Amino acid sequence: MEQLTAGHATPISVQMIGNLEVRRGKTVLTSATLGSPKARQIFEILLLRLGSPVSKGELIELLWGSKPPGKAQATLESYVSLLRRSLQPGDAKTGPLRTATGSYVLDPDLVEVDLVRFNQLVAKADESSPAEAYPLLAQALKLASAPLLGDELATEWADEARVHHASLVTSVQIRAAETAEYLGRTQDALHWAERAVASEPLNERAWSTLVATLESAGRYAEGLQAYDRCRRLLDRELGCTPGPTLRAAHARLLQKTVEDDGELTEVLEALLYLNDRMRSQPTHQNTRAVTKRAQGSSSSYTNTAGRVISAFLNKALTVG
Repeated sequence: MEQLTAGHATPISVQMIGNLEVRRGKTVLTSATLGSPKARQIFEILLLRLGSPVSKGELIELLWGSKPPGKAQATLESYVSLLRRSLQPGDAKTGPLRTATGSYVLDPDLVEVDLVRFNQLVAKADESSPAEAYPLLAQALKLASAPLLGDELATEWADEARVHHASLVTSVQIRAAETAEYLGRTQDALHWAERAVASEPLNERAWSTLVATLESAGRYAEGLQAYDRCRRLLDRELGCTPGPTLRAAHARLLQKTVEDDGELTEVLEALLYLNDRMRSQPTHQNTRAVTKRAQGSSSSYTNTAGRVISAFLNKALTVG
C-alpha cells in the first residue's frame, strides 16, 4: 500500500450529515457535480471507512450486490478515475483518494469529515466532567441537525449507516438532556429530551428523561401527560407497559400532585386521570402474567386515588 502522507496535496472538507458537500479550496462540489451516482457512492463508502482500505471486491458487492456487470472491476476503476478528477485534479497519486493493493482508501490527513468530528466530540465528552461535557454534546448535536447522507439513494449500506448514526444521535440527545438537568439547565434539558422522544418515539430512556426533567421542573401535570403518551404508545406498538424507572417516576408525580400546594384543578386532573386509568382495560390479556400485573396496577391506582381524593377534599374545604 502507498504510504499515506499529505505532501503538497490539497486537503478537502466533507459534509456527510445532510446533503453531501465537498470543499477543496474555493471549489465546492455537491452530489450533482461529483460524477455519476456510482462514483459518488464509492466516495461515500470510503468516507464511512476513512483511513481504512476497502477492497475492489467489497466495493463491487456493495455497489451491485449479487449481480455485478460483466466487467465490474474495469467499470469500478473508471468510476474511481472520474472521482479523482473531481476531488484532486492534477494530484492523481498524492491526493486524498489513494490506491492500495487491490483496494482504495481515503487519507485521513487530507480529509476532514463532519461525521468524524461528531464522533470525536462525543468521545471527548465521555472523558469530561458534566460542566465540560455539556457544551461538547451540544456542539456535536448542532453538527447532527440533519440525517446522514441526506441526498443518497436507499441502499443497504447507506441505510445501515443512517440507522446507526440516528441511534447514536438519539443517545447523545438523551445524554445532553441528562447532563443539562444535572447542571440545573432545565430548559435545555427539556429541549433535548423532547428532541430524543421525537427522534425515537419507542426509546423508553428518552421518555424517562423527559418525565424526570418535567418532575424536576415541578411541572407534574405535564409529566403525567408525558407518561401517559408513552404508556399508550408502548402498548399500541409493542404490547408492553413502561419499565420500573418510568413507573417509579409516575408514582412520584402522582404523589407530588397530591402533596403540592398547587391549584385545586391540578389535583382534580390527577384524580380524573386515575379514574380513567382504573376504568381502562389492558389491551393484551392472553396470559396470567398480564392479568396479574393489571390487578396489581389497579390496586396501586386505588391506593393512590384514595390519597388524591383526600387531598382534593382537604383543598376544597380550605378554599371554601
